Amino acid sequence: MSTPVLQLKRGANWAKQLQRASKLVDRLEPPPVEGVLTRMIGLTLEAAGCQAAIGDRCDVLGTNGHSVEAEVVGFSGDRLYLMPTGDIHGLKPNARVVPRTGAGTAIVGPQLMGRIIDGAGNALDGLGPLNCEDRIRMVGAPINPLMRKPIEEPLDVGVRAINSLLTVGRGQRIGLFAGSGVGKSVLLGMMARYTTADVIVVGLIGERGREVKEFVERILGPEGLARSIVVASPADNTPLMRLHGAWRATAIAEYFRDQGKNVLLIMDSLTRFAQAQREIGLAIGEAPATKGYPPSVFAKLPQLVERAGNGDSGAGSITAFYTVLSEGDDQQDPIADSARAILDGHIVLTRRYAEAGHYPAIDIEASISRVMHEIVPHEHSTMARQFKQALSTFQQNRDLIAIGAYNKGSDPRIDAAIAAWPAMQKFLQQNVHESVDYRTSLAQLQALVGGG
Repeated sequence: MSTPVLQLKRGANWAKQLQRASKLVDRLEPPPVEGVLTRMIGLTLEAAGCQAAIGDRCDVLGTNGHSVEAEVVGFSGDRLYLMPTGDIHGLKPNARVVPRTGAGTAIVGPQLMGRIIDGAGNALDGLGPLNCEDRIRMVGAPINPLMRKPIEEPLDVGVRAINSLLTVGRGQRIGLFAGSGVGKSVLLGMMARYTTADVIVVGLIGERGREVKEFVERILGPEGLARSIVVASPADNTPLMRLHGAWRATAIAEYFRDQGKNVLLIMDSLTRFAQAQREIGLAIGEAPATKGYPPSVFAKLPQLVERAGNGDSGAGSITAFYTVLSEGDDQQDPIADSARAILDGHIVLTRRYAEAGHYPAIDIEASISRVMHEIVPHEHSTMARQFKQALSTFQQNRDLIAIGAYNKGSDPRIDAAIAAWPAMQKFLQQNVHESVDYRTSLAQLQALVGGG
């Protein structure tokens, strides 16, 4: 950086010249204090002699001019703990560590539409440079909760069961809880294609590399990709890059929200984000707390989730769907339990429905939208409650009905539930290539409940 030169002029206003001088002094940056690489354990690099802040980047100079980028994730005394963002081959003891000041930023702009990028912001689709001029911080500033616009209107996601029984509001943050192989990616793709949003941002965090291409080409499709931005940080990326993928996707969504757009943010998955933070926390010596997760994981989750939602009055919105992997279909998994507490609702997919060929495999009884009663008319809320009551009545007496132990006429509620069961099953199922808008969903619910 060139040093600015101050020239004092005779006869000029000395106060103004001193004020200008102080501004120039503020612009002066001290040269970075270099250090050396002293230790490496796993993916954690330890450097001595450096001066850098949390979030700053450093270049670790390896053999033959090879440079590895790393980020400061912690410190102890005069030693810094670094986490590499890429391949670490070629590093050796006492390698030079050169700090680069400034926290990570994300390139943003309308040029991102229809593009696929990685956690570092590099294009993965082979369509040339991104040519974005704007940059924003990946870790955005929180919005004053009293300045947020309230959730007031429903969002049409194109899925009948969600539109009618678990209505999502524009600006809501909702979790999609599921084990592996129960159709969560297919459901996300349906919502990406059919949701009425201006911009769709998809964050594929920690998934298998094969699933990235499959999601883009088969599930999202050309129609969905045309109005989407995909940020992919597969499982073979470093933990730091997986964190960056989630932060970058959220920052891009924030940018378009601040432009007045209605954004749909889909992140698959929040669990992989937590696991990446667990790897980093344990690597730098943080003590594990619950099932091996250190406390920093449970601090990072709300910091990420709270960035979504409605903006200030007059700004746009971010409606966010976060998938949460329930290990062994355990809904009391610590990440699932923590996510359920900080989100505005949860949709549970069950293996029992998936194995029976019931798609989407949504367990209506275990799912809830916390803002539904505030954004739908009273008649809609009443019909949804009647549907759930009939569904619950049938499920509670399912075993008696299956073995023929129930005598028809013993309970009018059970009789009504048995009669309505085939229609309820058909109502809850939907073909992956079928879109059912909000009004049609409500009309079909009214026909079903109103018809007894």
